Amino acid sequence: MEILYTPEHRFKNIVDYPFAGRYHEIEQGLTIHYLDEGDPQSRETVLMIHGEPSWSYLYRSMIPVLVNAGYRCVVPDLIGFGKSAKPTSTSDYSYALHIQWTHNWLQSLELANITLFAQDWGGLIGLRLVDLNPDQFNRICISNTGLPTGDHKPSKAFLDWQAFCQKIEQFPIEKVMQGATERTLSSDELAAYRAPFPDERFTAGARIFPSLVPTRPDDPESENNRKAWKRTFMKWDKPFLTLFSDKDPITKGGDAIWQEMVPGAAGQHHQILHGGGHFIQEDKGRELSHLIDKFINDNP
Repeated sequence: MEILYTPEHRFKNIVDYPFAGRYHEIEQGLTIHYLDEGDPQSRETVLMIHGEPSWSYLYRSMIPVLVNAGYRCVVPDLIGFGKSAKPTSTSDYSYALHIQWTHNWLQSLELANITLFAQDWGGLIGLRLVDLNPDQFNRICISNTGLPTGDHKPSKAFLDWQAFCQKIEQFPIEKVMQGATERTLSSDELAAYRAPFPDERFTAGARIFPSLVPTRPDDPESENNRKAWKRTFMKWDKPFLTLFSDKDPITKGGDAIWQEMVPGAAGQHHQILHGGGHFIQEDKGRELSHLIDKFINDNP
């Protein structure tokens, strides 16, 4: 496996990202970068996991709000993204490996009393982490994500997105981020999203992620996702909150199944945030932070 790391100078002038990075070697040569902000002795930890093709930069407006509210905030860069290791071949990535890599990292931190906030691939991976270690998690909050089993036909828009990521010669990070965000991102912000990818050798993870989503009943992780639904989420009686946006055509309406199937979702203040795109953290970051704070306080 050939592995690249983005040169640190690429991140030198990143705006609004004053956080000190930390690193954990998952296995020889494969290191994950993460942020660990706030009081490490705080009883409550908010674990926030990003999706594709973003990185921990996506949470830059949420971290200070939650730290000021008294929480420890832990935010990884998934393998293939941000400052983490980037295997250069799409064949080096699988859904199962991402779960294994992220689980290895999470267990190294020995966290407890976790509130998960997950969006996009952050949900596909983060919810499986909950399934593996449910006792570590006190609450779950999801946005614009799901845990697909491939038993329902995906939209044409999503299938087109899968094909686009495989065929495009130059992966358009800035175009993808802006296209899925309602507000206009500044040139500095777009540069921050491009920073982890100096050239196309670094984009294998971003390219392959959409194709790893289970879209058929016999996809490699379809059965494991079915088991997670039955084993964990259809029995989950701890607090569960959905905070979806109104401007994401891919996941719109996806909150309903969680509200219907998860016992812990009953009686929670689920919301549709108006004016938010797929990358709701960019459009509604501070509002999300306050809603997460309220969710924790309302469910001690």
